[in-house]
Amino acid sequence: MNRYFFVILLMGLVGVAILIKAGITMFAERQYWQDVADRFVKENVAVQPNRGNIISSDGRLMASSLPEYKIYMDFKAGGETKDTMLINHMNEICEGLHKIFPDKSSEEFKTHLKKGRKRGSRNYLIYPNRISYIQYKEAKQLPVFRLNKYKGGFTEQAYNRRKKPFGSLARRTLGDLYPDITKGAKSGLELAFDSVLKGKEGVTHRQKVMNKYLNIVDIPPIDGADIITTIDVGMQDICEKALIDKLKEINANVGVAVLMEVATGEVKAIVNMTKCADGEYREVRNNAISDMLEPGSTFKTASIMVALEDGKITPEDGVDTGNGIKNMYGRDMKDHNWRRGGYQYLTVPQILMFSSNIGVSSIIDSHYGHNPKQFVDGLKRIGINKPLHLQISGEGKPNIRGPKERYFSKTTLPWMSIGYETQVPPINILNFYNAIANNGIMIRPKFVKAIIKKGETIQEFPTEVINPSICSPRTLKQIRDILRLVVGEGLGKAAGSPQFHVSGKTGTAQISQGTGGYKTGTVNYLVSFCGYFPSEEPKYSCIVSIQKSGLPASGGLMAGSVFGKIAERVYAKNLVLDIKNAIDSNAVVVPDVKAGEMNETKRVLDELKIQAQVQYSPSIGKEIWGNTYAGAKAVVLQKSNVMRNFVPSVIGMGAKDAVYLLESKGLKVHLTGMGKVRSQSVPQGTQIHKGQAIAIILK
Repeated sequence: MNRYFFVILLMGLVGVAILIKAGITMFAERQYWQDVADRFVKENVAVQPNRGNIISSDGRLMASSLPEYKIYMDFKAGGETKDTMLINHMNEICEGLHKIFPDKSSEEFKTHLKKGRKRGSRNYLIYPNRISYIQYKEAKQLPVFRLNKYKGGFTEQAYNRRKKPFGSLARRTLGDLYPDITKGAKSGLELAFDSVLKGKEGVTHRQKVMNKYLNIVDIPPIDGADIITTIDVGMQDICEKALIDKLKEINANVGVAVLMEVATGEVKAIVNMTKCADGEYREVRNNAISDMLEPGSTFKTASIMVALEDGKITPEDGVDTGNGIKNMYGRDMKDHNWRRGGYQYLTVPQILMFSSNIGVSSIIDSHYGHNPKQFVDGLKRIGINKPLHLQISGEGKPNIRGPKERYFSKTTLPWMSIGYETQVPPINILNFYNAIANNGIMIRPKFVKAIIKKGETIQEFPTEVINPSICSPRTLKQIRDILRLVVGEGLGKAAGSPQFHVSGKTGTAQISQGTGGYKTGTVNYLVSFCGYFPSEEPKYSCIVSIQKSGLPASGGLMAGSVFGKIAERVYAKNLVLDIKNAIDSNAVVVPDVKAGEMNETKRVLDELKIQAQVQYSPSIGKEIWGNTYAGAKAVVLQKSNVMRNFVPSVIGMGAKDAVYLLESKGLKVHLTGMGKVRSQSVPQGTQIHKGQAIAIILK
């Protein structure tokens, strides 16, 4: 009985001790054990996916996330064995680092590494900047560094950085990410398609297993999809170079060039250049879609189109513009040549050809002055006032005032008709001219045509029609005829080309300084040209818009000349000539044929339907070695005598035939070069010794 009592008492005391210890562990020592646990397990660690690529229409990589690294050294890892190796190989390591990173000498690296070793640092930065993957791999091959991190101590921290292989090309359209890419994108296509490009985060937890930390994947990350843009790298480069050359020549402030495919609305190139404080031109903002400026004379085409469509005028009508100055409701309207006495009488086509302010304003005021709403409704019928709802953010909304809106006065209508007192972004003006080129069909400009994932298309963006008909076929033909005359005989000659016809309209406008008006200080100008090419079957439309300070200012000579260069270079880039036109039908094409086995040569020539003249007796199943030469109308095949125990000539043969023939004779062949055999080290007719070496040179 006493024995059982003591057993029960002992068990009770043990139970109480367990409860007390559990209480101490749960409450008094809770934080300590929590810290220990955190060292072994780390829950819900986010894993960033790879961001999708942005690819050009011609398949080139325009933006991609590439790995970068910072490299560190753990001087405690590997113990004395590693430390001894480090000292023994210090010079070799530092010389290697200097070759990889030439901005630091080997002595600087040696001093730096010795300093870290003396401190016994566990996470010592070897090189201050981020390095590329190639540099990281080169550093990883150095002595000690090539060991695993537990023995050698060499460790890295990986980063993903967005790279643009083509530098500034279409930079603002492609957009940018925040420095911390986990925060996502801040502009351009990167922002517009951020949800597609960024993918989805994964989740892991970090756990210590057998004295090593492992990342255990709970939810794998899903990489972002790629987007295929409409940008053509070659065309983008053409537009950028042509525009920058002109900006530098005339010391302009801002320049825009947009090239669009007429039938699809695909933007093949978009350039936005601003002169920076250092005098260099860079892409600062997307002026092509956001600039809310008065378009000037490129707007006159829309005004004349409305009047033609409403039946107010015909191409045979005209206006007496007098001496180039006309008072309209207390304000003088002037033509650009008013100092030279004006144009006097101009027909409707001539009004646009010579960009007469008085001509356009007089037509619109006389026919719509009593009912300005009809004119504004005509502009709206075209669709030039509508926002385009582009695939990228930041677009400006066209501002075309109606007669019931604030500040609409008697002078508004005549000045609106020539592109003042209204604001339209360059890309909207381009879209209007593109509709003229596209048989009156206005379509939405497009920057992205597809989203792909692992090589498969998951979404396509078809061509969208905004307005199926901006005007009647009759009016469209009249406008297209006039726009062709503007370039052929009018102020837009600089935009033309002797190789093909170009159509379009010049524009020169003073830029308002806000409350300061147009005349405050140095007068700023917007010079532009908008049109399409080739005129008969338009393939591309383009706008060039340049902002500059002071005179001279000419839309035709400045913007038009840039347009002309772009048009010619793009036309040449896409020029495909029929090879049949290059063949002289009276001549017989006789190719150059290598020497070799004649039966095989004859078979190939027969398959290609090339005439061959055989000068030997064919033998079925027997090799015939020989030479060839080009005759007047056929390839002549001649047999060579190949003697059994003597070195044959392989001059003129290809490598395959030459090696086969020589090795079949028991010779050991060494060959250099490519093409036909030009020389052989052992001459023809030399007696063969088995295993003898022979060198042949091809060229």
